[in-house]
Formats: sequence, structure tokens, C-alpha cells
Amino acid sequence: MPLPKVTFSDDQATAYDRIAEMLRSAGVDLQDEALLKMPTTGKSGVMAVIGKAGSGKTLLLAELYKALAEAGVNVVSGDFESRKSRDKRTLAILAPTNKAASVLRLRGVPATTIHRILYTPVYDPEYERIAEWLAGNDERPEIEGLTDEALDRAAAFYANNKSIPGALAAAGLRGSDFITGWKRRDEPLDIGFVDEASMLDDRQFEDLQEIFPTLLLFGDPAQLAPVNQSGSMVFDTLPEERKLTLHRIHRQDADNPILDLAHALADPALGFEDFERLVEQTARQDDRVVWGQRVEVDLMARSPVLVWRNATRIRLINAFRHVHGAPETELLPGEPLICDGIELPLKHRKKRLDLEARGLIKGAQVIYLGPGRKPGFSRLHVIGAEDPQVSAASIVKIEKPDEEEPFIPYAARMGATFLHGAAVTIHKAQGSQWDTVQVFAPDLYAAARMGRTEAGQPLWKRLAYVAITRAQERLIWVVRNRLSKPTHELRVDDLKQAPAAALTLEAEET
Repeated sequence: MPLPKVTFSDDQATAYDRIAEMLRSAGVDLQDEALLKMPTTGKSGVMAVIGKAGSGKTLLLAELYKALAEAGVNVVSGDFESRKSRDKRTLAILAPTNKAASVLRLRGVPATTIHRILYTPVYDPEYERIAEWLAGNDERPEIEGLTDEALDRAAAFYANNKSIPGALAAAGLRGSDFITGWKRRDEPLDIGFVDEASMLDDRQFEDLQEIFPTLLLFGDPAQLAPVNQSGSMVFDTLPEERKLTLHRIHRQDADNPILDLAHALADPALGFEDFERLVEQTARQDDRVVWGQRVEVDLMARSPVLVWRNATRIRLINAFRHVHGAPETELLPGEPLICDGIELPLKHRKKRLDLEARGLIKGAQVIYLGPGRKPGFSRLHVIGAEDPQVSAASIVKIEKPDEEEPFIPYAARMGATFLHGAAVTIHKAQGSQWDTVQVFAPDLYAAARMGRTEAGQPLWKRLAYVAITRAQERLIWVVRNRLSKPTHELRVDDLKQAPAAALTLEAEET
């Protein structure tokens, strides 16, 4: 069958044809752009595309998404599902975490999380008219209180991001304005693509098979398996004919020393000391790899140090705060935070949309700008968000070495919770990427000395592989337990400046 215009490797082309065959049996013919009704019976058809970093999994996923969209398949995200198009064929592109989904969205693929597909919002009928218009199913509405300019902003946002809540937020609405409640999905969907499938646990996999008659997994077998799964991944149990393996694509203009190091870890004879010699040698030949004698503190404000142990993470965070002279009782503008979730009572679940529409989702990287006007509120810059600066009720936790309970400099009664973001564990970093990544090698050496294994492979190798492949442009392999002195104070002037929009998260008095 004709292939997309991009140049595929041989194994990518084979995988594309095999997947097209599976889709054809499910009633979607990519070649003739013929769509039949979704099959109503039969067991879920599951196939997996597996390959290490650089094998082209994301490119293949993106091209399949484009082909399905061109064939007339509707992409659904869990933000809003039109009642007028329920008989159409649909595709949902999913990731286990918000971090992993955001990586795909930055590459033009409209991904959402598994949770957002399981639980869907119920829209107020008045604002559902806007959603139907944005989705192309209705004429432009006239809504009391919304100007033409506000609707234009919503349309412009939706054209680039395909997010109904985000578009309505761009029009000046809050989630509590247009979301009246939440419901567990009670009807199946159609075709599902799942990225970062190595992070799926058995329960999530079972839920997905119940929802999607056709399910395609994309996963890296060298990454870290979910906790409490003995190192196994859900695609390991699939029959061999249902697993499509991609190998690294070698192109002269795309040679990447970071990927070279990641793939070198597959050599069973390679020990930790051998690997470090390889890193040092690579650093002498290519400035994209750095043999670091200390942690560069300036980078920690925007790109966290990746560590194995929580104790190391906490020590580095406190060292970062100490060298910047941060007081224990408050945060300094410019300190990095990681959103650790939302603490809201069940009766206020729709307020969660106020946060999510502005990018305050679990795993989001945030920069603290200063206290808000109300007690417990913080002004924040959400990295990567379309409208990044917000003011929100916050619960900020600063963990201390050798202390069980964290120090909490800011605490609203409820709202978004944050941990300090100057360092994160490699497990938590899975699914995220940064331009420059610092890997704290003494932690990986400790894992190597302990001799722990996962799925028959030394744990330190899996940790090193995941940590290394978080770096997009530059890798710093830190070999000493030292921290540099900052060359400048914490700053916020490099961030996009805009008035902070308040998010009201306090509970109404009853």
C-alpha cells in the first residue's frame, strides 16, 4: 500500500503495513479512506510497537494519527465529546501521565491522559454550543456575556491545541462556568494509541482493553517497569506476532552521542566503570556530552538533577536553597516547583478544570513568582502552558533531610500541591524531556554496587538508560558529590510576562 511521504526505515514500513492491516480488519481502510461502523462484538485487538530511543516510535505514531485523521477518523481527548458525532469512527491518543502526554502535544500530536478518558466532563448546555461550534458540528453561537473577540480567542486557541477547556479558558471562562459534573465512561470508544506503554500497570491495561476494541501500544522495553510489577511490562505477555520491533535508525546527519551511550548499555558485558570510561571518552569528542565534576546549580532552576534515591533528591534540593540563601519560612521568586496533584473535596471536582485548563496538572514544571494577594495563594509560571502565569491556592511542601514531615511554607485549605523541583527521581522523570539534563552518577554507582536487577538486567543500566534519554540536546554526567556556586541570583525575567489570572479554589461556606 502507498506509504506516507516521510521516509520510513524498513522496520517502520513493515510496522505501518501491519498496523494498517489491523485497522482494515477493524473497518478503517487507510489506503481507500473508507470507514465502516465500529465493530460491536469480538475481543479487543491489541498490537504493540516496541523499540528503544531513536527507533522512530513517535514518528510512526504521528504518521498513523495523520493518516487516520485524513481518512475522516475523529480525534477525541476526553475534554468534550459531541453528541452529534457519536456514530463516527474515533481515535484517542493516550499517555499514562500528563508529562508524557505533554511531550506528544509539543510534537503536534493531540494526546491526553488515560484518566481523562475514563472520567469525562458534563457540559452546561449553553457552553456546549460553543464546544459544538469549535468541533465543527454547529454554527458560530451568540452567547450572552461573551464578545466576538472572546469567541475569536477560543477559536484561535482550539485551532492550535484542540482542547475545548483550554479554548473556553482563552475566552475568559473558568471550568466551574461550563462543567456541571463528571461521570465515569459507560460506553466504549474505538481506536486507542497508548504512548509510554512501559509505564502501564496490569489494571490500566485491563481498563483500556474494555474501552477500546482496537488498541495499539508504543513502548520502550529498556525503560523502568511500573512499581510492583516485578520488572515486567504489559506488552511482554502479547504473542510474538502481535509485537512489532523497531530498531534504531542510523542516519549520518542525525548521529547522536547521547543515544549512542543509551544503546551501549545493552551490552551485557559492560560494567559501570566501563560505561563511565565511555562517557568520559565521548565527552572529550563531543560537547553534547559533558563529564561534570559538580552539579551546576544554575541549571537546577529550569532542569532538575536526575537521581535514584529520594534521600539524594532531598539533599540536593536543600543544598540548592542554601546556596541561594533561601529562608526556611518562604520561597524565593524563581524557585522551581513540581505539581504533585490537586487536593480538592469530591464536591469541588469541577474546579479541577480551572487548574488543568491553565496547565496545573500532576507533573507540571512550575516557577514560583511570589505570594498571591490572598493568604495561601501563589503567583506561578507554568512551563509550556499557552497562558503560563496564574495565581492559585497552593500547598507547597519542602522536604528536609532526616525529617519525616516536610516543611510547608505556603498552605491553602485546598488547591494545587507542589514539591520542590530542583531535583527529581529518575522514576518520576520518565516521560519527560529537557534540553539539558544532569544525571547524578554517584547514585547510579550505588545502585550498581548493590547488585540489584530488574527483569534480568542490572537496575543501574535501566536507570542510566531512562536518565540519559531524558536529554534532548545536552547530557551532563555528574561524577562528584559537589554543587557549584550560582553565577547569578534566581531570576524570573527570562519568563514570559503577563498579568496573572486568579483561580478561585477556596471552598464555599456551607
